Amino acid sequence: MSSEPTRRIVILRHAKAEWSDGDDHERPLADRGRKDAPVAGRWLAGSGIIPDLALCSTSARTRETWKLAVSELPERPRTVYEDRMYEASLGELIAVLNEVSDEIQDLVLIGHNPGMHALADALAGEADGDLLARMNRSGFPTSAVAVLAFTGSWKAVEHGVGRLVAFWAPHA
Repeated sequence: MSSEPTRRIVILRHAKAEWSDGDDHERPLADRGRKDAPVAGRWLAGSGIIPDLALCSTSARTRETWKLAVSELPERPRTVYEDRMYEASLGELIAVLNEVSDEIQDLVLIGHNPGMHALADALAGEADGDLLARMNRSGFPTSAVAVLAFTGSWKAVEHGVGRLVAFWAPHA
């Protein structure tokens, strides 16, 4: 039996945003997004996962998504708004994860596609049932949540390290 702690990464894609010709970083949520984000928060609360830390992109739509989702949780985790998560590549997201303190057991990331989907897919070396196929079929829509479990240090997070244990989307 491993003495390594089991950790969980909750990957939350921001809720549906308004389209704009203006600054992409400042796009607000659309009406549907403002309805779906709390539903994602309720799903997370019902999962029994209480994140120790939230890392959220600095964009308006991710900050608004997290504000609406976290209000549904029984406890509010410490939240860090991370510039590097805006338009982050898979490699950049893994680098952010590798910097997380090993004091953190459960972490939630709030970010953007294609990065959130790529991260969930890359880390999932295994999956419960048909979760990986369902996640990939869905394309990881807005407000989708993937939960991956792994053992070991955050510094060791890399491709295939985790097991996809849950996938949820509000309209899937």
